[in-house]
Amino acid sequence: MSVSAMFFYGLSAAVLISALLAVTSRNIFRSAIFLLFSLVSIAGIYFWMDYQFIAAVQTIVYVGGIVVLIIFSIFLTQQAGVDLPTPLRGRLFFAALASLCGFLLVTLQLLAHPFRKGAEPAMSKDMKAIGSGLLSTVENGYALPFELMSILLLAAMVGCIVIALKPNTVTE
Repeated sequence: MSVSAMFFYGLSAAVLISALLAVTSRNIFRSAIFLLFSLVSIAGIYFWMDYQFIAAVQTIVYVGGIVVLIIFSIFLTQQAGVDLPTPLRGRLFFAALASLCGFLLVTLQLLAHPFRKGAEPAMSKDMKAIGSGLLSTVENGYALPFELMSILLLAAMVGCIVIALKPNTVTE
């Protein structure tokens, strides 16, 4: 096995293990840290594929922005060292059932796909070409999805603020 393949398998294992730990950890701060490790490993895979621009965007936007925002919001809204309550058995059953159904759907799609070599050339690694493709309004441009994602992220931020500003109504 080549060094390149070992590097890829190591990064892939890091992504999968840290993502699994992020989902299963009962400590919310540790979950955020495991999410950080997973996103950094994904950026490492982009670097391995020689897509430096996408790796830099992954690092700056997700690692530098979103994970830091999640960690700050954890510190501002909850006690970071407190473990989350144990989920109910019924919820665990339905979560496992939903995970199994999702896994089966993905597996069936992968088995049904022929995976032929595409007729189009591979995406250019040039930063100017990536920017032109993202912001172009012509037929193959991605300006509309780019703007829709901006609106979706803005709506998520407003929702987070509304949830965080709700007064605590604890009845004793």
